[in-house]
Amino acid sequence: MADPQTIKEAFERNRKAIELRPSVGQSTALTKVRVRDGTTCEIESGSKTLVCDVGKIEGGNDAGPGPGIFERSALGSCLAIGYAQQAAVMEVPIDNIEVQVESEFDARGQFGLSDDPPGFKALRYRVMIESSAPEETVRELINKADARSPVLDDFRRPIPVERKVEITSTRVKTS
Repeated sequence: MADPQTIKEAFERNRKAIELRPSVGQSTALTKVRVRDGTTCEIESGSKTLVCDVGKIEGGNDAGPGPGIFERSALGSCLAIGYAQQAAVMEVPIDNIEVQVESEFDARGQFGLSDDPPGFKALRYRVMIESSAPEETVRELINKADARSPVLDDFRRPIPVERKVEITSTRVKTS
């Protein structure tokens, strides 16, 4: 398990590398998603693989968490990791970190029954940190981590989305 000193050293090493060469901190990431069995998706990103699916009530195989779970998980884990890193950098002792992410949604848009957007209507997160440090110090680390959270920023700020489509015909040509 990564201890606070290891986390702090890694954070400071990466910060210094990016400070010296900003291009080190700029990159493009690729995640591939392939449907393998009806609705079951195999997700591959670098050496990591995950499975995503929807429940049987939605016609799926229930082979893994659904996309909404991954969205909430991405936010919650990014925040939790940020709190752990900021605590290590600030040398604030932490006994426990938990983040709960709640979403509101209305499925009518997904099924074409409303003109409302099909995605989340609202997101809320609750941060629970156990620490022997003064409350104002813990609040300071939470505020710093929130301000630097990439996934929280992704949810708060509109980002450009571009679509490219490739269609390959599998029809057999007859002469």
